[in-house]
Amino acid sequence: MSDRPTRHVHVSLRPYRRGDGPATHRVFYDAVHRGAAAHYSPYEREAWAPVDTPPDGWDDKLLAQNCQVAEMERRIVGFMSLTETGHIDMAFVAPQVMGAGVADQLYGRLEADARASGLAELTTDASHLARRFFARHGWEVVAAQTIKANGRDIENFRMHKTL
Repeated sequence: MSDRPTRHVHVSLRPYRRGDGPATHRVFYDAVHRGAAAHYSPYEREAWAPVDTPPDGWDDKLLAQNCQVAEMERRIVGFMSLTETGHIDMAFVAPQVMGAGVADQLYGRLEADARASGLAELTTDASHLARRFFARHGWEVVAAQTIKANGRDIENFRMHKTL
């Protein structure tokens, strides 16, 4: 039996706060190692998320962006971040809520913020799994690309959306 929800769940959204690092990094780590397991090998996932604790600078990086956190029952279950230039840098939800609308709610907030700030375009580098999510929201693949993560090649997709 799957532990994933069968319907959309409602979450509370709020800006990232200093101290959210351990919980958001746990979402990131689990999303990579469990959520993306069907799309990336163990070798690739280990390169992408090698440790289960936040690296130095995690808080500062996310505080410098428009990072929204999704909470359910006061537990962080997802987060998504947007740079001031319109790049969605991080977009992760906990495996147990994948497909339950959490990413849709986070993305809706960031796209509304981007439009309100006058951005004309959004970009991202999407994983195989995230590519389908962004395509559902009107994004287009610019190119497949191979990036280096801890010295290992990982395929992802450069995507954009005109606002």
